[in-house]
This record gives sequence, structure tokens and C-alpha cells, in this order.
Amino acid sequence: MRTFTCSCDETLFFDNSQCVSCGREVGFCPACRLLVAIHGNQAIGYRCGNDDCGAALSKCYNYQFEGVCNRCVLLETVGELGKNFCDCCRYNAIIPDLSKGDNRVKWRRLEAAKRRVFYHLDLLRLPRGNASDGLYPPLSFDFKEDPTTWSSDTGSYVTTAVLDEQEVVMTGHLNGKITINIREADPVEREKLRVQFGEPHRSLIGHYRHEIAHYYWDLLIRGKREEAFKDVFDDHNNPTYSFAMQQYYQYGAPQDWANRFVSAYASMHPWEDFAETFSAYLEMTAALDTAYHMGLGGPQIPRVYPGADFDAMVSAYVRLGTALNEMNRTMGLKDLLTRSLLKPVAEKMRFIHRLIEEAQTNPGCRPPDSATI
Repeated sequence: MRTFTCSCDETLFFDNSQCVSCGREVGFCPACRLLVAIHGNQAIGYRCGNDDCGAALSKCYNYQFEGVCNRCVLLETVGELGKNFCDCCRYNAIIPDLSKGDNRVKWRRLEAAKRRVFYHLDLLRLPRGNASDGLYPPLSFDFKEDPTTWSSDTGSYVTTAVLDEQEVVMTGHLNGKITINIREADPVEREKLRVQFGEPHRSLIGHYRHEIAHYYWDLLIRGKREEAFKDVFDDHNNPTYSFAMQQYYQYGAPQDWANRFVSAYASMHPWEDFAETFSAYLEMTAALDTAYHMGLGGPQIPRVYPGADFDAMVSAYVRLGTALNEMNRTMGLKDLLTRSLLKPVAEKMRFIHRLIEEAQTNPGCRPPDSATI
């Protein structure tokens, strides 16, 4: 991740919607792929504040009316009211019930995390699209919550105890649809779950990275590269996913999982091994991209792009991780980078690296040009 610059020369950060120095509204321009000051107003439209761009813009519907986005759309593409969703918000199928409690706050956190993940998908030039793009499977998001009822005792909504497991919202992926239980956007609830499952980290960005990895398995591997996948991750048809899941939750991960897998959960089944490894690859490239743009590590930090030297990236990531972990320990915090990158794990990540290189020739929906990212 990089920083940006306002028209007044103040530094802008990726999540900003207003410059803290001059007060100008800012937005992410889809033409130049920069976060910029936007000039004008909603009545007449806006213009990109980048002098080399100047594109005519409109705010994303969720920026203008909901306050959960900071991206713009090209004015020429805006149709009837409600259709001008940005390249992140247009994938939403179900949003939280905004009449309940702090659901809008949770939704804002969900969207902020999604935008960051999409930024790095575009950096890696990974294809994505929904049903209107003709890409299969079409990508979409459902942000849902467990059944709740109003409690007059507490003056708030409380989760209903349900017997039907179908009513419980499970975070997961199915045929391009990513469902996230919005309680993951509550830091207290998320920390409880992290402790319950013994995870070193649990974050919204982590959920997105893992679930979208399943989407890319369907998009880039299913029916195309399954034999090559088996050579690296083993046979995903034997054992079946349901049997592997039952075994994992009954007996746990093998004692030597850390020698072969990026996480304990990755040991459950080849699909989860792929998703966890893909997620780890996204973590690595995101960390290196941020370090590169922030000047951390000097010239030893390589720039991230499809086709970059994989071994150089892994070497730099290990060095960066060591430094950042020691910094966190100095501050009394948890290690920042916790993934194991032993040779078996690194070779699985190499498969992901090559898969992303090959995706550049995918005839499906293409993300925007990442030259300025």
C-alpha cells in the first residue's frame, strides 16, 4: 500500500475521504488509479484533482449516500440513480440491515477491508468480475448477521438462540459468492473467536484473502489446472472435503503440520491448504508493497508485480518479518508476521506465484491497468 498527495501537498492515506489539512473532499479516481482531491460538487459532478488526469467523476453511490466508501466512478458511466457503484461496491449482493444498532459501522469496516484487498488483487493483475461481466463464477458478497431479536431489557438487539444450523451465518465461499458474518467486524467478537480457535491473528482482511482464494481456485484451477494442483497440494477428491473436515475437527491437525503447511487449518484438506497458502501469498505481497512504498528496508525490498522474482520476494519478506516482529516485541505486542515459510510451504507459494503469472493471459474480465498502483 502507498500514500497519496492532496492538491495542497498534504499526505493522503488510502482510507481518507477528506484532507485533514485543507478540508477538500478526496476520492479514488478510476481513471488514474490515485486517491486525489475531487473538485466540484454532487450537483454538477466532480473532476479529478490530478493535473495529468482531470477525469469527470461522480461519487460512488455508497460514498455519496451511505458514507461507507471513498471511491468515484467515471461520470460518463453513471446511469440511473443507484447504479453508480464503484469497482468495489458493485460486487455487493446483500448488505447489513442498517436499521439495527451499529451495523453501519460494521459495514464501513467491511468495505474498508475489501477495498484494501481489491487494491492488491489489481496490483497482481488478477482477473475478477460479476455476472454482468460474463465471468464464471461471478464474484459477489453477502454481508449477513445471525438472527437477532429486540430485547426490551437491554434496549438492543441480541442474538437469538437457534436450533436450525441453517439459520446460523457461516463465513465462507460457494460458487463465487463470499459470505461474511458481520460480527467479524466487531473487534471484541473477533478477538473472542481468535482466542477460541487459537489463531495468532484474525482480521477482516484475512477473511477476505482466504475466501477469495477459494474463488480463484474455481476461476483459475477447476477444470484447467487440477492435475498440476494435485502435484503440489495432493488430491482434492480423496478424501472428500466433508470427511476431511470431520476428521480435522475430531482429531485436529497432525503434530508436524508446521513442517508442511502454512497453518494448522491448511492441513485439513487440499482446498484449505490452497486457500491458506494463497492468503499467505497475498499477505507477503501486500507487506512487501507497503514496505517498498514506505521506504522500509531500502533497496533490498523488491517491487511487487506479476513476474517479479519469487525467491527475492521470499528472502526480503523473511528479513522484513524478522525486523517487524522484533519491533512489536519491543512494544510488548504480538508478532506481526507469523506465517511459516519453510521450503515445503515456499514451494506451494511458488505455485501460487506462477498461477498468478499465468492468469495474465486469462481471457476473462481484466482489472484496471495497475501501472500507477
